[in-house]
Amino acid sequence: MDSLTQIVLGAAVGEAVLGKKVGNKAMLYGAIAGTIPDLDTIWGKFLDPLTAIEIHRGISHSIIFSIVMAPILGWLVAQLHKKAQAGWKDWSWLFFWGLVTHPLLDAHTTWGTQLFWPLDLRLAYQNIFVIDPLYTLPFLIFLILAMRLPKASRKRRKWNNLGLIISSAYMVLTLVFKGISYQKFTEALANEKIEYTQIDTRPAAFNTILWHANIDVGDAYLLGDYSFFDSQPISFKYVPKDPQLLGDLRNSETIERLDKISNGWYAIEKRDGDLYYNDLRFGVYDLDAKDLRFVFSYQLIPAGDDLKIQEAERDPEAMKQVLKSLWSRIWGN
Repeated sequence: MDSLTQIVLGAAVGEAVLGKKVGNKAMLYGAIAGTIPDLDTIWGKFLDPLTAIEIHRGISHSIIFSIVMAPILGWLVAQLHKKAQAGWKDWSWLFFWGLVTHPLLDAHTTWGTQLFWPLDLRLAYQNIFVIDPLYTLPFLIFLILAMRLPKASRKRRKWNNLGLIISSAYMVLTLVFKGISYQKFTEALANEKIEYTQIDTRPAAFNTILWHANIDVGDAYLLGDYSFFDSQPISFKYVPKDPQLLGDLRNSETIERLDKISNGWYAIEKRDGDLYYNDLRFGVYDLDAKDLRFVFSYQLIPAGDDLKIQEAERDPEAMKQVLKSLWSRIWGN
């Protein structure tokens, strides 16, 4: 999830764990703990693009990282606040929950997390977009209401707990929405007598009313979307996989690493004489556009017997149009 959401979650968890003893300090350090796992994006800036992608939401988003870092950070903070009504164990417990709830939340997004690192397993439930105002804003409001009250106030704990309960309830609701949308997509495929091997669904940007689906039909994919306000049948866009465009580089190390990142959901595209690797898990900017442009697309640059990658540039003006189209599409067709 986005940084603000993780800060809010971390602060609320910190308050729930230690707010009664140390007041707003619990929110402060909870917010810091909720931010720490995403520092892997800073490390990634010093690495090549492919390695930076691979390490994102890796070890720093694991249970092991939370277990190891919590007592270290807890000890440091305990030294800073020796007069506080909390000891090393109290602060360590706060940091553990602040750190571990970060990847638990991220596991609900499309990118997912390696929660059980070093096991080669990435959890990605794909039931919420990385930025969802309906999840974050109510949560933030209750947190602000709580922090304005004395640490011993029962109403303070009530506001904070209410924020945690409502945000969690919304998360459960998104799983229900995902199940309903999945059923709608499979019904549409059955009605058109389309045979497929896999189907992958996820919410569109900033909401859980509009849902996208990728359907593997062998040598190609079908892409579709569904809004709960739709009155027309679901239609699908055809996207060929075209791995043959890679030629002898199909088995190169770079392609194998990209395949692992995309979990096999990719298509090769030749555009203006250059090859691009499109990661389908994050969809396209505008499914109704004549020329589909994928959110995560990497230019493949020959480098001897292997390839280098460069993320395709995004057009700011095109993004504005995409947001307008998204708002319109949410309300149905």
